[in-house]
Amino acid sequence: MTLRCAAVTPRMAVLCLAPPPARFTLAPARPWRLSRAGVTVAEGAASRVVLPLGPLEPDTEYRFDCGGEALGFTTAPCPGALDVTDFGARPGLPDTPLAAAGNAAAFAQAIARLPKGGTLIVPPGHWICAPVELRSDMILHLSEGATLAAPSDRSGWPILPARNPDGTMLGSWEGLPEPCFRAPLHAIRTERLTIEGLGTLDGGGDRGDWWTWAKERRDGARRPRGLHLIDAEATRLIGFTIRNAPSWTIHPQGCRDLFAVGLSIQAPHDSPNTDGFDPDMCEDVIILGTHFSVGDDCIAIKAGKRGDKGEEDHLRPTRRVTVQHCLMERGHGGCVIGSEMSGSVTDVTVSDCEMVGTDRGLRLKTRRGRGGEIARIAMRNVTMDGVLTAFSANAHYYCDHDGHAGWVQSREPAAISHLTPHIGEIIAEDVEVRGLAHALGAFLGLPEAPIGPIRLSKVTLVSHDPAARPEPPLMADGVRALRHAGVLAEHAVVVGEISADTAPLSTDDFLNRSPAQP
Repeated sequence: MTLRCAAVTPRMAVLCLAPPPARFTLAPARPWRLSRAGVTVAEGAASRVVLPLGPLEPDTEYRFDCGGEALGFTTAPCPGALDVTDFGARPGLPDTPLAAAGNAAAFAQAIARLPKGGTLIVPPGHWICAPVELRSDMILHLSEGATLAAPSDRSGWPILPARNPDGTMLGSWEGLPEPCFRAPLHAIRTERLTIEGLGTLDGGGDRGDWWTWAKERRDGARRPRGLHLIDAEATRLIGFTIRNAPSWTIHPQGCRDLFAVGLSIQAPHDSPNTDGFDPDMCEDVIILGTHFSVGDDCIAIKAGKRGDKGEEDHLRPTRRVTVQHCLMERGHGGCVIGSEMSGSVTDVTVSDCEMVGTDRGLRLKTRRGRGGEIARIAMRNVTMDGVLTAFSANAHYYCDHDGHAGWVQSREPAAISHLTPHIGEIIAEDVEVRGLAHALGAFLGLPEAPIGPIRLSKVTLVSHDPAARPEPPLMADGVRALRHAGVLAEHAVVVGEISADTAPLSTDDFLNRSPAQP
């Protein structure tokens, strides 16, 4: 059976139309038909492996036909549904703080009145709205044609404190507890929350001043995320588009059992720190059939970081993350791990994906002072087109205010302690690379903690970018500029099988002997 159901709710279903080795794109597109009691209710041609369907009727049997196969499924029952207009919310209002606050109050009333497991429906229209906090045991359904948009004026925008009253982390910025503005849509310690639909969440980063103070604080707080999920359990994100986040687009922080499927995550290429999806100190995460085109990393998997004084009480691990049937376009990296990884990131699998125009394909980054471990990372059945460097792992990443300090960038062995980061096994197999600019692989480990083993199997370099200009493949001091290089490593163990249609590949030294010092 080719067809399978990836998710079903009362009003949505997501189908997977082809098994591996299919990746994100279906070519040619496959005609499909959805019927109920023998009557066609929707039809089309699918150009993607993962297909969201909706709106559907609750507790109803459907038949899906595609490619000569048929699949039957039944939508879940709905204990009750409310419409935001019944509580005074109105579309098409002017972009003012007063209108945004009024709609937010209406959303809050509707959410409070929902029965357990009920659905809050946002009809088509443009809904200007101040930050909304979701609750447990609910579904937020964004109808096709609905846009829930943050206002451009952040006057009176609420702020999350750095910590809860019990001392646990609440607000955050780049892996540390810090006050931050509330995300336009956010949830704290929820269970069984679903956000779904074919509508749009617009974070308003392209309006107002959010993108003009990337690394600063305003009113004592950091920029908000687009969708911020904090300590949430059993969350489902299905089918919607999210765009123009003020900073990271979707930030699950301390979450467990998170399933995101069929999303479209968008931000302008030059927007600062608009990562697509950043699971941070999370467990059991699946990202399926999602299209990324953003201003920073498409997916950045994190696990918090220690502060300058070694603070670590907020740290938790990230483990068991699966990324499948996704398309990563542009952005600084297709799938990135770190640099905030102090709680450790383990057991990550990226498979059946396409990467187009990302600076890096698979990128791992850390530095002395982080501690923690990155291990058991696998990439399988992936195509890369127009990447600068396909694979990279860098243990001298020059992030933060002291990133260029001698103790961070020194190539001399340092004493091993709990502040020493470790990068373990990395596997890449069945990967095809076209239009490569700088290097197929660049791996720079610590002399006291070498990287690896890095196992490359059936990695094929098909072509180089003839217009590429030499640049360093890693953000570390003392790395020379490269163009059309092969696999290069220092303090890293690389083994495996590589083929190239354009030029022989080699493993050699790629570092200047005297790294620049501040």
